[in-house]
Amino acid sequence: MDAERQDATREANFLLARPERAVLTWFAERMPARVQPDHLTVLALIAAVGIAAAYLASNRDPAWLWVASAFLVVHWFGDSLDGSLARYRKIERPRYGFYIDHLADAFATAMIGLGLGLSPYMLLAVGLVIVIGYLMLSINVYLETHVFNRFELGYGLIGPTEARLALVVLNVLLAVGVGLNFRIENLGITVLDVIGLIGAGVMGTMLAARAVKNLRELAIEEPSARVRGLEVQ
Repeated sequence: MDAERQDATREANFLLARPERAVLTWFAERMPARVQPDHLTVLALIAAVGIAAAYLASNRDPAWLWVASAFLVVHWFGDSLDGSLARYRKIERPRYGFYIDHLADAFATAMIGLGLGLSPYMLLAVGLVIVIGYLMLSINVYLETHVFNRFELGYGLIGPTEARLALVVLNVLLAVGVGLNFRIENLGITVLDVIGLIGAGVMGTMLAARAVKNLRELAIEEPSARVRGLEVQ
């Protein structure tokens, strides 16, 4: 659904934003009339469950990682196209869309993190740390939307699409046995755990940098009582 508030400025500056927008417009122009944005949202939710199930099944056979990657593509299709289709057909429901889109995103994030954590390639604790980090970044975006009327999807060059693509690449490398599934025995963790923890650290750093920037901007717009008193004198 339409992911931003009606009066919020939509900003998407991440790496794949421009080509992705062109691809989504192409799909929206050719989507059958009977397919509605809500149908695509439901498709994305089903795909999120499929991702988690495929990761869990990879305990028995690494070939399930290909299935997880396929579901990631389906999730991108449903999650990204629902709002684009609504905007293309001019049938946006801004408040409804904002609510359901981000609720669905939170559910999908939890499913993917749990799936990774229940796979043989990552500790559950690391998967949950990634979920927490991603949700904190998302919450900050929602707060910015409310406070600044600015809906900025990604952080720098990294957005949801880039995150999915990175997961697909990791899945392929693991499925073909490129060596990312070996354990660091002294620490009891896998290479994917290390990558996940580094990713969580990067998310924390990006959140801190953006929070500092936002607070500085707000402090200028809304100076404290002490600063206002000094200005009056």
